[in-house]
Amino acid sequence: MAATSTPLPTLKPDDFKTDQEVRWCPGCGDYSILAQMKKALASLGMPREKIAFVSGIGCSSRFPYYMNTYGFHTIHGRAPTFATGLRLANPDLQVWVVTGDGDGLSIGGNHLVHALRRNIDIKVLLFNNEIYGLTKGQYSPASRLGTSSKTSPGGSFETPVKPLSLALAAEATFVARTIDLDVQHMVTTFQKAAAHKGSAFVEIYQNCKIFNDGVFEYATDKSVKSDNLLYLEHGKPMIFGKDKNKGIRLNGVKPEVVEIGKDCQIDDLLTHDESNEDATLAYLLSRFAHDTDKDAVKPFPEPVGVYRNVRKPTYEELLDGRIGDAIAKKGKGKIEDLFKAEDVWTVS
Repeated sequence: MAATSTPLPTLKPDDFKTDQEVRWCPGCGDYSILAQMKKALASLGMPREKIAFVSGIGCSSRFPYYMNTYGFHTIHGRAPTFATGLRLANPDLQVWVVTGDGDGLSIGGNHLVHALRRNIDIKVLLFNNEIYGLTKGQYSPASRLGTSSKTSPGGSFETPVKPLSLALAAEATFVARTIDLDVQHMVTTFQKAAAHKGSAFVEIYQNCKIFNDGVFEYATDKSVKSDNLLYLEHGKPMIFGKDKNKGIRLNGVKPEVVEIGKDCQIDDLLTHDESNEDATLAYLLSRFAHDTDKDAVKPFPEPVGVYRNVRKPTYEELLDGRIGDAIAKKGKGKIEDLFKAEDVWTVS
């Protein structure tokens, strides 16, 4: 008799709803992220018991309460560390980390970098509203120059962290950006992150209605966003603009914005390759920033979509290999033998 496989569960977004009251400020972008995550997970056909959300501290960190999966609300900045342990202890779980620009890039920056560089098979969602929301409006590591806040009333003068540049420098094998109001793009991005084997990092532009309202309006306002955003598509030339008449070309090693048909032809444009193991071009794209100077000549658009998606051995795979090699050479060990090993001394 042929073996039969267990059918995948058929889930709906509402199956991920919990009995907890969702408590974010009215108009917060977190509501949209929560809704799209439920849609994305429902499409995977994965049992809820195989999914876990781990968070630190901040508005975004309420997320595990609102997902009908396993969840851990941990301590400030340490969510990647807890997620690493969880993933290694139970490799059957799909582990998501939910953090914010304050939680993940300040006290948690060190933990984030090392989780990504190790290529732990976890999915990190960084809600970036460029402000500290839960603690009531202080500027964050991602706040833009000139940001006026309770702790920077004269405008922030600190150089902001660019989350995608940080993730790429840490050699994350999947790096992407999406926006809270671009719902279908967000669902697709979450699905791609879920399918990736290795460290996945997704920055989500998320509006804070109370303390930093409208900071991403240039990327969400339908009347202007087409000229301010570059949607990355693997294998396709980098074209943007309301009339699809602008593009990105490399002039030597320097990128430039050009007008198609006037400055060059489509074949002259830079083609996006998310599968390139060399992250140099992805890093270059991560440096593009919206220019608030309306008089700037041909300002760069901000890229959204998948910057990098490469397959490399995960930490878990390498660790399993190392353990297998040790067992093959020395046999299965016993904890009692470890206690009686050479490096034991007696304190009298």
